[in-house]
Amino acid sequence: MKILFLGDIFGRPGRDGVTSVLPELKKKYSPDVIGANVENLAHGRGITNESINDIMNGGVDFFTSGNHVWEGGDSKELLLKEGLPLVRPANYPPGAYGKGFCIVNVGTRKLLVINLMGRVFMRVQIDCPFRKADEILLRYGITDVALESSIAEITEGEIDAIFVDFHAEATSEKKVLGFYLDGRVSCMAGTHTHVPTGDEQILVNGTGYITDAGMCGVTDSSIGLDKHAMMREMVTQVPQKKEVAEGRVEIGGVLFDIGKEGKCRKVTRIREFVD
Repeated sequence: MKILFLGDIFGRPGRDGVTSVLPELKKKYSPDVIGANVENLAHGRGITNESINDIMNGGVDFFTSGNHVWEGGDSKELLLKEGLPLVRPANYPPGAYGKGFCIVNVGTRKLLVINLMGRVFMRVQIDCPFRKADEILLRYGITDVALESSIAEITEGEIDAIFVDFHAEATSEKKVLGFYLDGRVSCMAGTHTHVPTGDEQILVNGTGYITDAGMCGVTDSSIGLDKHAMMREMVTQVPQKKEVAEGRVEIGGVLFDIGKEGKCRKVTRIREFVD
């Protein structure tokens, strides 16, 4: 199973860039399923029906998110929509609407998608992502020990591969969760910073990993926002109106090639540009 995952899609430029380049990426990498982080999908903050439909029609199959997902005008409707493969961080406290994991059908195979969020520097009081990961995996019979059998065997055919989006600020927290889940999930991609890292790798026990997949947004920007407003704000310390940047778009992502046993065989970092 080849999983193509795109980092945070930022506003209209990111959406247009993704829909423009996906046909080329499909031809080049032949992914079986495509996912993306959508917390910044609608004008850089949250999600709307229109913005989700844009990238669904463009070829994205499942959607992860983060702390900004709640801010879109249609966020509650979409997060509660039956059958929509959209998840929010699973370790939000009880009572938060939406689901933190879901199963995506990939032909005859099944992919478990888990969304978690970090706590370091994130300014939110949420539950432990490590313990929440354990809790979700245990539902499928996966304990805290690296798997010796295939994921399909352990889960009695319920799932064939497991993908984790860890939405977090601190690279150290992302690395440690990667080690913690190594051998129990197929692959993990970090999101949130919008800055791609060059540490794509297969961990010791077979989990594909990258600290941050980057973003799909304007390159000449402050992580998707107009750079001039951000410079004024940082120099003067006076809040500025933040607008989505315009210009050349980068498409940041990662391709995980997962074998039949549910472990990663290859990780390919992706960074394309759309004028």
